[in-house]
Amino acid sequence: MRVYYFSRWKALGIGLLAAFVFWCFSHPVVLHHTAEQVAVLLGQRIIPIYAVGTEEKKIALSFDATWGADQTPDLLRILRENQVRTTFFLCGLWVEKYPEMVKRIAGEGHELGNHSHTHPHMNSLSEREIAHELNRTHHLIKELTGQTPTLFRPPFGEYNNKVIETARACGYTTIIWDVDSLDWKDLTAEAMLDRILQRIKPGSIVLFHNAGKNTPQALARLLPVLKGRGFSIVPISELLHKGETYTDHTGRQFPKPRADQSKPKEGGI
Repeated sequence: MRVYYFSRWKALGIGLLAAFVFWCFSHPVVLHHTAEQVAVLLGQRIIPIYAVGTEEKKIALSFDATWGADQTPDLLRILRENQVRTTFFLCGLWVEKYPEMVKRIAGEGHELGNHSHTHPHMNSLSEREIAHELNRTHHLIKELTGQTPTLFRPPFGEYNNKVIETARACGYTTIIWDVDSLDWKDLTAEAMLDRILQRIKPGSIVLFHNAGKNTPQALARLLPVLKGRGFSIVPISELLHKGETYTDHTGRQFPKPRADQSKPKEGGI
């Protein structure tokens, strides 16, 4: 029989860890959140794509569509006049309510992504419920437009490993954003413009909402400035790296280096 000897500090650490685990399991209300935090500490938490690591001056604009459609025709007009294609993440309930608008968005060359069916807090759902949310909207979009969506944006930007892994099993890549316009707070067009231009960088993904009060005005001012600064604007799927990739701790996606190459510095471009 082998006998293992531990230093005082190692023994204390093991004892504290055992006590922590016992406490977690005796407090089920916090167990889920604790597991997520431990996963982060152990480097096991899956990070979705917030942006793309690239030196090209290429970015993507995205619009979440959940409530209302009054502003959408203006957004489409501005995008068309500036010859810009973007990505619209659609909720299934919105698709059911505005089918003609969905067809119009797709018909004008924009990419359609999945934003769930009912806009729930996905972290609180079971794998089966998450899959149902995604699959129902998937079929709605495909039947209406012929597009097969492959990108998923979780409502509220909330996710955990279960959400990302279930989405992946359904054929989806989970996309967040690294620049929030805060149009949902009804910022003025000028405030949104300043906020975005201070944060935009090559590979950025910008979050807008199709029902933002001042989003059309902000967009109309933003697009010429971005183009003037040399940025090209593409749908998210055209921004993403293809082939084998990895996402660093900041959520930036990079191509996996070959065996004779080293990874670029995380968080950099």
